[in-house]
Amino acid sequence: MASANCWRCLARPSQRITLPTSLLATSSPAAPTAAFTTSATQYTKAMRPAPKSKAKVVGDGGMSRHIRAGKMLILNSKKKRSPDKFKPPASGERKAFRKRIQLTNDNALEVKGLPELTAENIIDSESVGKVIGFPGELIDQLRASEAFKATQNWSLFRSPHLLVRQETVDLAKQLTEAASKKETLRLVLNGERAAGKSILGLQAQAAAFLNKWIVINIPEGQDLVTAATEYAHIPNSEMYSQPTYTIKLFQAISKANHAVLSQLKVELDHLHLPISVNRGTSLAALATATKEPEFAWPVFQSFWRELMQPGRPPILFTLDGLSHIMRVSDYRTPSFDLIHSHDFGLIRLFTDALGGKSKFPNGGAVLGVCTKGNTPILPSFEKALEQAIAARDGQPLPPRDPFYRKYDERVFEAMNGVQVLGVRGVSKAEARALMEYWAASGILRMRVDEKSVSEKWTLAGSGILGEMERVALYDVRMSM
Repeated sequence: MASANCWRCLARPSQRITLPTSLLATSSPAAPTAAFTTSATQYTKAMRPAPKSKAKVVGDGGMSRHIRAGKMLILNSKKKRSPDKFKPPASGERKAFRKRIQLTNDNALEVKGLPELTAENIIDSESVGKVIGFPGELIDQLRASEAFKATQNWSLFRSPHLLVRQETVDLAKQLTEAASKKETLRLVLNGERAAGKSILGLQAQAAAFLNKWIVINIPEGQDLVTAATEYAHIPNSEMYSQPTYTIKLFQAISKANHAVLSQLKVELDHLHLPISVNRGTSLAALATATKEPEFAWPVFQSFWRELMQPGRPPILFTLDGLSHIMRVSDYRTPSFDLIHSHDFGLIRLFTDALGGKSKFPNGGAVLGVCTKGNTPILPSFEKALEQAIAARDGQPLPPRDPFYRKYDERVFEAMNGVQVLGVRGVSKAEARALMEYWAASGILRMRVDEKSVSEKWTLAGSGILGEMERVALYDVRMSM
């Protein structure tokens, strides 16, 4: 007959455990007392404190037994952390902080004795190599048109100033000549990375504002092609509109050009518009006539036709990040086909003017600024740019690669006959004027002489502005 106990337990020497008499209880007076047991259940019942209103625990009669006490496994025993006491950032707060633009710094010294920028001294050759300040009204206009960039070091100085370069004077003269002849200047700014192309585009807008032009600026062409904004199909066409971005652009145009647009009146009948626009209404009121996205593009088309009427001021249409709009966008059609960037209304308006298909009857300029820091690889745009540079220098046009079959003809049409202004490093005289301004502002704490200027100019790759700022102002930027 099999034993009820483990043979290994029976082979061990028994330990006599004497229990108090109070723990010995039986269910009945005649119940026999267990002489020996190895049951852990009975031992647990015996050692557990007896409830007040329940029966006593039955013991084992003080006989020897073998018990192995175990440990209880407790899951989810991590201590609860106290909730964070700080408030999480709101939606879009991080992006706003990253893209904020600070144009003043009270800790910097005020540089006195510098002239202010005017429509006359920006085209004067004697202004080359001088640092000139922006008037307060011009700063508000440039801020409204989003001409300032978050990557530029405006926050290091007391107020915004600019260095008048030779390219600045040349560009301002070309704008003035185009307005006097009522021609459309089609220009592309190209150059090395951090050479100051965006700053030169800002100076072109400043010259246009000073001459009472109407300035339309698209600060980042990348925002129009990366599927970051809403889009909708334009009825009775194969094009698409971006209504939310159009409303934002309308607000920037109205705020930056309010002094000029408030003096111009509506001359055409716009009966097709879903809103009432009467003759005699100012163009400033037309620019702010709608805040509904579905009405944005028709109103913008009417606004553009009003600007093309005879007697209107010249127009400066600028776009930064030209290479981004020369590719197939990330948007898709309802059939999930990719949409070309030139099939969007705003981009088509710019590329038609840049390629010469549409002209400004009152004169003006179309200015495209290339970017080198964040640019896609586009063989069509690079080849079109090489051909435009060769045509400027009077050299034979470089042929296309016969083994590459993916050239985009729409890019070549948009770049047909454009002029290219190469932006290079500043001269040593211009570099010295800039470093003297930095030293007068208290930012550059070193002696500005021929040796120091030549050293910084050489380290900056023959006067590349961005590299000069990195070499001379790196410690200041890291400490702020």
